[in-house]
Amino acid sequence: MVSHISSEIFFKIYNITIISFTCYYYLVMLKTAAAGYGLTNFIFLLLVIPISSIAAPTTSNNGHTKSFWTNGSPIPTPRTEVSATAVGDFVYVIGGFNAQGQPTNIVEVYNTKNSTWTLAAPLPHPLHHTAAATSFDGKIYVVGGFLDSQWNPSNKLFIYDPPKNQWHEAKQMPTARGSLTASFVDGILYAVGGQSFLSSSSSPSGILTTNEAYDPSSNTWKIKAPMLTARHHAASAVVNGKLYVIGGRVAGISPTDNVDVNEVYDPGKNTWTSLASMPSKRSGIAAANFDSVSIYVLGGEEPSKTFNNNERYDIRTNKWFVETPMPTARHGLGAASVDNRIYVLGGGPQPGLSMSNANEIFHAVR
Repeated sequence: MVSHISSEIFFKIYNITIISFTCYYYLVMLKTAAAGYGLTNFIFLLLVIPISSIAAPTTSNNGHTKSFWTNGSPIPTPRTEVSATAVGDFVYVIGGFNAQGQPTNIVEVYNTKNSTWTLAAPLPHPLHHTAAATSFDGKIYVVGGFLDSQWNPSNKLFIYDPPKNQWHEAKQMPTARGSLTASFVDGILYAVGGQSFLSSSSSPSGILTTNEAYDPSSNTWKIKAPMLTARHHAASAVVNGKLYVIGGRVAGISPTDNVDVNEVYDPGKNTWTSLASMPSKRSGIAAANFDSVSIYVLGGEEPSKTFNNNERYDIRTNKWFVETPMPTARHGLGAASVDNRIYVLGGGPQPGLSMSNANEIFHAVR
């Protein structure tokens, strides 16, 4: 916590000091030159003054000021294949594999204001490869995942009430699956894609286009229009009432068939549309947004490496931009946004079963 805060404050103070000193210096010199220092020197100073702008933040090719990363306090329990979501100023990191490669029910909570961690009530069952989302009333919904190291899919829906620090089980999802993605749109939870590993599934490989919607007010599920591309280990984000599902893989557990697919679901029309493809093909990724403009897609893996990619999709232009990469490449990570910052947590730095306690914070400076 100290290194994170102190480094950020240091650079802010450093920039302010340099700019203030430079401005003061040139004001003195200009006054001297104007008083008779010489016309040549006076003109020279007028030409040099703009150079002082180098102390101000530089801009990237897309016109935004340079964004940057800092480190928060590490996760107390190193994990991978987690899910993450934010409630107010708090980020919850849920389940996953622990350092022994076993599914865990641990839920740890990061206070973004003071960079400290606390334990929340554990999940009712150890789970990995779940999806988590926060409802409008501040409750956390955790759906699907795999129940054990044998990758048996779950159809469980667990709801967490932060003030009460309690979980309860709601109506089961129609299709048991893990490695899915889930998001709330206008009070409805959409659970999309994933892998079932069941011979009875509609896909021979158990890789799904499934889109099922849960209504908390009636505790019921409805079948919605399926995705255009069956996939799992994808990421999703909601912008302006539409659900974007990006990346993922179309083969088995191994990330040998990653995709760059970008599809958007319109709940009002119950339709899917293909959009501009992500610049890189990745799975085991996370996504987050904090405005009505951009979605950031982070991390991922392929058989030979993990990714530190940070690629931003612009909703307005249907274009992608490469942003400042993560300090630590990893997959199976969680991401959540709070106050124009994206907290990227946990995940494996090597392909396959590996884990970390990384807590890296992306500051998207505009």
